[in-house]
Amino acid sequence: MIYKVFYQETKDRSPRRENTRSLYLDIDASNELEGRIQARKLVEENTSYNIEFIELLSDKHLEYEKESGIFEVTEF
Repeated sequence: MIYKVFYQETKDRSPRRENTRSLYLDIDASNELEGRIQARKLVEENTSYNIEFIELLSDKHLEYEKESGIFEVTEF
């Protein structure tokens, strides 16, 4: 399952929508909740990012992301 993680690069400043970035993670989980927990754990252990939201991408949303943006799965 592919998860999109929205984050701010630092925890030191107040979050601003204009500074929100995203990354994609391929998580092997039995359900959506477990995948979100694993995604949060991976990002927190490997970065100092301030996580805003974690979203499971549907097949259609994943296709859209691949076609319209810079899609690259992050590996830690």
